[in-house]
Amino acid sequence: KKRLEDLKRNIKAKHYHVTFEPIFDENSRILILGTFPSVKSREQDFYYAHPRNRFWNILSKLTQEPLPVTKEEKIELLLRNRIALWDVIESCEITGSSDSSIRNVVPAKLERVLCVPQIENIYANGTAAKRLYDRYQREQTGREIIGLPSTSPANAAWNLERLLKAWNCIICE
Repeated sequence: KKRLEDLKRNIKAKHYHVTFEPIFDENSRILILGTFPSVKSREQDFYYAHPRNRFWNILSKLTQEPLPVTKEEKIELLLRNRIALWDVIESCEITGSSDSSIRNVVPAKLERVLCVPQIENIYANGTAAKRLYDRYQREQTGREIIGLPSTSPANAAWNLERLLKAWNCIICE
């Protein structure tokens, strides 16, 4: 039965390579890492594009800034608040948006962002991002990552209020 499930998953899985770049500048102080862009994000060529993902809502509330709508507004919000954003994975096989289906990983070259001397802390958006960072990145970077609960709509156990409390640490440091 497990073999049949693996075969079905592999039939649906496709190999994707992310084409959008990390967001950061010389003033970035923290780095937030996701796993790999969702289907909606890949379609819109930008981070956390699913309308029910709470990432932008959380950052807006934590920074006390208006909710960004456009790609440009989102980039400006990140840079104004010294936040860098990227994913742990550059390419992989994935079925839909399911982190649990990720296979054949090519890690992102995080040194592009971590060379910024201001980066103090790295945060994972969800347990899968933390697990993948620990597996593929930690040895190369020599840096720990702080796990935060996922902002994905699939993480229904965490309402917005709980997420805000957990994510508050990125602003307080």
